[in-house]
Formats: sequence, structure tokens, C-alpha cells
Amino acid sequence: MQISARGDYAVRAALSLAVAYPTLLSTQAIAAEQDMPRKFLEAVLADLRRAGIVRAQRGAEGGYTLARPPREVTVGQVLRAVDGPLAGVRGLRPEETSYEGAAQHLPRLWVAVRAAVRRVVDEVSLAELAGGRLPAHVRKLTALPDAWEPR
Repeated sequence: MQISARGDYAVRAALSLAVAYPTLLSTQAIAAEQDMPRKFLEAVLADLRRAGIVRAQRGAEGGYTLARPPREVTVGQVLRAVDGPLAGVRGLRPEETSYEGAAQHLPRLWVAVRAAVRRVVDEVSLAELAGGRLPAHVRKLTALPDAWEPR
């Protein structure tokens, strides 16, 4: 799975909002805390607002906050809000792919890859991540001997 800069910034911004919840944070405050470009962050926050993940309040005391408590927002929801579906194959959903011959069973693998990604990002809330309390099955994945090694 490739996490785009947009997805990375969205999750980081959502985590800042989760820690501050229900307090409003300005775009400038989030950008400074997370060391990200304010203009790009504004576009990311607009996507999150359209998806109903954050809400904005205008004015001198305005800013952004999560639309729901952090325990009710998953990392997967944030990623989908800015990047669309989690797994795609040449612009298709895994179940929409079809191959002939030796590759005929490949769609099953693509669906399994998507299911594995979902088991992580859809089962970790912003509250859990911000608090460092990942679910046991996710912690087990990070403890595998080669989990931190590049390939």
C-alpha cells in the first residue's frame, strides 16, 4: 500500500484534532505542530470537511475540530476521504478485475490485500492511535521480525 502525501497529512492533521478534541485548532496551529505547508493542509482539511470527518468554524476564534469523538473516527475513514478507495488495480476495485490464463486467480489476491489493509486502518481509531493503544492484532504485526525492514 502506498500512502500519499495527502493521506499522510490528513491522518496527521486528524491526530492533532483528536488530541485537542473538542477544542478548535486553526490551520496555522496544525501546520506548525505537524510541520506541513499551510496551503496544502487547507486543501486536505477541506476534503475532510466534505467527508464529514471535521467541521469548521469561521471567525477570529474559529478553526477545525473533529465532527465526531476521536474513538468514532478510523484511520481508514480519513484516508478514504482524501485519497478514495484503499486498494485499486489500474483504477479498478479489486473485485472488478478479471484476467485470463495463468493470472485468472489474481483478483482473489487483490481482494485479500484490500482485506488485510482494512483489518488495520479500519480497526484503528484516532483515539487509539493518538494514545499509542493499537489493537492487539495490529501490535502483533509490528512485532514480526521483518516488519520494520525494507524490501
